[in-house]
Amino acid sequence: MKFNYADEAFETEFEFGKLTISGDEEKGFRPFQLMVSSIAVCGGSVLRKVLVKQRMEVSGLQIEAEVTRDPERANRLTEIRLHYIIEGEQLVESKVAKAVELASKNCPMAQTVIDCVNIEETFEIRKN
Repeated sequence: MKFNYADEAFETEFEFGKLTISGDEEKGFRPFQLMVSSIAVCGGSVLRKVLVKQRMEVSGLQIEAEVTRDPERANRLTEIRLHYIIEGEQLVESKVAKAVELASKNCPMAQTVIDCVNIEETFEIRKN
């Protein structure tokens, strides 16, 4: 990866397109937003794969993320709370709970920060 600074932001190019990152949210994505997004979407992607492997059909999946930061320590992320809203017809709560646990253990982004950021995961099931 290569990042170039221009107009108060860093930019990089990926296969999908250009990514602009800045401390000013009017100029680009803020670094903490990208970190939280990476952890949330990684966990959600792994969760969906686990649910499909367990033969549970998922018709929708939303992730709500709440973040706690410590202003005394450079606004460091201290906690990320992820709430999965899983939609489907034949979802079994006990199996979904195990799937959430498995997803957390197999998400590389969450495992990268697990020793310094508390990650809490909850879920709810919604029938179609």
